[in-house]
Amino acid sequence: MKISDTSAQDIVLDPKPNTKLYAGIALLLLVLGTVAWFAAPQISRWSQAQESVSAERLRFAEVTRGDFVRDISVQGRVVAAVSPTLYASQSGTITFEVESGDSVHAGQTLAAIDSPELQNQLLQEQARLSSLKVELQRQRITTRQQELQNQKGEDGAAISLKAAQREMSRAEQAYEKGAMTAVDYEKAQDDLQTAELLHKHSLLDTELDSERLAFELQTRQLSVEQQELMVTELSRQVQELLISSPVDGIVGNLSVEQKTNVAKNQPVLSVVDLSVFEVELQVSESYADDLAIGMQAEIRAGANLYDATLVAVSPEIISNQVTGRVRFNQQVPEGLRQNQRLTTRILLEEKFDVLMVQRGQFFDSGNGRIAYVVEDGIARRRPITSGASSLASIEILQGLSAGETIVISSTDLFNSADAVLINN
Repeated sequence: MKISDTSAQDIVLDPKPNTKLYAGIALLLLVLGTVAWFAAPQISRWSQAQESVSAERLRFAEVTRGDFVRDISVQGRVVAAVSPTLYASQSGTITFEVESGDSVHAGQTLAAIDSPELQNQLLQEQARLSSLKVELQRQRITTRQQELQNQKGEDGAAISLKAAQREMSRAEQAYEKGAMTAVDYEKAQDDLQTAELLHKHSLLDTELDSERLAFELQTRQLSVEQQELMVTELSRQVQELLISSPVDGIVGNLSVEQKTNVAKNQPVLSVVDLSVFEVELQVSESYADDLAIGMQAEIRAGANLYDATLVAVSPEIISNQVTGRVRFNQQVPEGLRQNQRLTTRILLEEKFDVLMVQRGQFFDSGNGRIAYVVEDGIARRRPITSGASSLASIEILQGLSAGETIVISSTDLFNSADAVLINN
């Protein structure tokens, strides 16, 4: 017996196409194509790069054109521009009239030196000066007396000459008339010649004696003047026993104790003039050849900048440093204190319209000859030639162009690779 099935009731259906599957495959292919499209440049960069570094670890700067200022910045120490040290002019016992830190004014007596020997010598020389002045006056009187005596002898010789001339005139008349013998006439002639010779010698003696008297008087005068110079010098030395302040300021250190016996030319104390300040700098010897007196500088005191000038540079190098001094041009900050620390910027050089880039560690990493230029996310190694450098910028002579971006941080991470991928 045959059992019937339901095949007679079945209906054969045509299979429907799977559109969802096709749509999913198409969407997947589209996504893969898009990813490949965007990933192709990245893959291309990966293939070109030899190293890969995160951008967060790097610093970048753009190469620009502008005015380049080469400068250095150092810490300076405020010192008094005028701080004289006073010395003992003579040996003796010193007595101070001030203490360290006292305010003083110019001309004020700071200390006195007791030197009995010098003071006694001054009194002796003053007495000798008085004696020489008396001798000079006595010589003047003697000279006047001798001049009168010489004038008297000269006048007597002149009168004798006139008398002899008159006698000769009478003898000539008498001899012509025969009233005088030849012997008497010749005697009158002899008397006239004798009178003329005496008068002549009297004039010569008076002239010579006048020169002698003038010489003796001049000698006495020179002795007085010499003694006056000696007394003046001793008076100056005695006056210098009082040590006075040359400036307005404060007393610095006392080099000796009170009532100490000091030697000549021994330092005894110092005075600090607080009205004029300078800044003393210690500059690295690498800048020694660049420093020159007269260079402009800027001193920062608090939040303000003050113009200054480099006024002194030490000729020697000590501990790899050169000592210099900077003086304020006009305005001096108020409240400055001795040994206060201030930041000072010295302008070494200024150039206009030069190619430059911000200073960074790349300059030291590549010795100023290598830079990594960033293009499309890849830093490419490029040789450069650098010029002068300052605290903020580096001059570029060759190898870079304005508008290019370079890595200014340390390039030691790149391991000298020619191309480095920068990951954002």
